[in-house]
Amino acid sequence: MQLDSPNLSYIKELADGDTEFEASLISILKKELPKEKEAFIESVQAKNYQNSAEHVHKIKHKISILGLEKSYDFAIAFEEELKNDDPKRYETFLKILQNMEEFLMTI
Repeated sequence: MQLDSPNLSYIKELADGDTEFEASLISILKKELPKEKEAFIESVQAKNYQNSAEHVHKIKHKISILGLEKSYDFAIAFEEELKNDDPKRYETFLKILQNMEEFLMTI
């Protein structure tokens, strides 16, 4: 899967010029994403795919906030696959998370 590029378009739209709100939202993403990624990885390693699906569900909203439309669609499908105990696209999802983290480190 070709990864799409994160952007701040949706965050800027939500903030509507309120730079404090924008900074706050970005700060929340920077704080929560690494923790959610770690919890997701642990649940997959434990083969607890139902729990893994719940983590993907939480993370997919952050994917959407960062304007990653293709990745969001992927997350929807991957969440359903995990509910059926199918983690085969795990590595691709990790690439999406890495993409997001790298972007957040630059802002």
